[in-house]
Amino acid sequence: MNIVEIKTELEDRRRGLEKRLAMIDSDLGQELDDDSSDRAIETENDEVLIGLERSGREELKAILSALDRIEKGDFGRCVLCGGDIGEPRLAALPFTPYCVECARETAKA
Repeated sequence: MNIVEIKTELEDRRRGLEKRLAMIDSDLGQELDDDSSDRAIETENDEVLIGLERSGREELKAILSALDRIEKGDFGRCVLCGGDIGEPRLAALPFTPYCVECARETAKA
């Protein structure tokens, strides 16, 4: 995968996430039903939507950061150690800021 393909994939994912987050925001902005049983279900659904929104925003932040690294010419280098992230890892996680070793260390912390 070359840098142009990765950038295109990241931009596509960004657009998809932005659409999904807009739909979640719209759903969360709706009034709750007056019926107490419906209200309980809607509250439960809102909790799920809030979790999806949180994870979506985290992924969007990572994607925007990766796009920024592409623009700066730093993409493919670990933000912690400066080492090469490696093509297989970037193909699997194109927005990752860490090489395998640093990712392991940050996961332990």
